Amino acid sequence: MPRRRPGRVRANTPGRRTRDARTVIDGLSARALSEISHLERTRTCLHPGDAGMALRRWKTYVHRPERRLWHDYEWDDAYGECCGTPLEARALLDTVTRALSPRSARELRQLISRYDAVWNRPSPPYLPD
Repeated sequence: MPRRRPGRVRANTPGRRTRDARTVIDGLSARALSEISHLERTRTCLHPGDAGMALRRWKTYVHRPERRLWHDYEWDDAYGECCGTPLEARALLDTVTRALSPRSARELRQLISRYDAVWNRPSPPYLPD
């Protein structure tokens, strides 16, 4: 019986790669990303990529101009209905942080604290024209 070539054998086996959304967060170690990915796959309240999307949503929200933030405060955020509010994204980040190991949670909290510092920065004084 003839032997099959190794390349042919490997071509017929399914690969380990999946097409699921992956969490990509700059500044986190591979270990922390692996833990977050595991949480997203095993918890029913999370979907693959939710933590990264929540961090991006919070980051873009805190870097918006103040006049835009005030408009959202008074009139509500128009995109909150479809995409979730940035404050819900921040709450999701707290939930993920509590579920991680202490080492990975420290890394994620360090990233989140950068954006929280922008959020908590005092506004400049109002100068009438």
